[in-house]
Amino acid sequence: MIPLQELLILSGVLFAIGLIGAITRRNIIMILLSLEILLAAVNLAFVAFSYSLGDLAGQVVVFFVMIVAAAEVTVGLAIAVVLVRQFNKTEADDLRILRW
Repeated sequence: MIPLQELLILSGVLFAIGLIGAITRRNIIMILLSLEILLAAVNLAFVAFSYSLGDLAGQVVVFFVMIVAAAEVTVGLAIAVVLVRQFNKTEADDLRILRW
């Protein structure tokens, strides 16, 4: 069994990597991947606390968060596909082109 403290340290490191990646990247696909790393860190913390407390509530929350994240990534990838098809670009700065 891995101690709770080590899992939380790993979760914090993953969160920092995901946050830095989401802020510094310009490519939409890389931003989405960084956000998924950030979400994995939060999910790891939920599961670690849930396991250490002996309660399944955190694991149930993680299950629903993963469902919402899958829908979110689907929409994000659809936007990226529209950008590539319309403008042949995947830069985040080009998202302002899609305004009404």
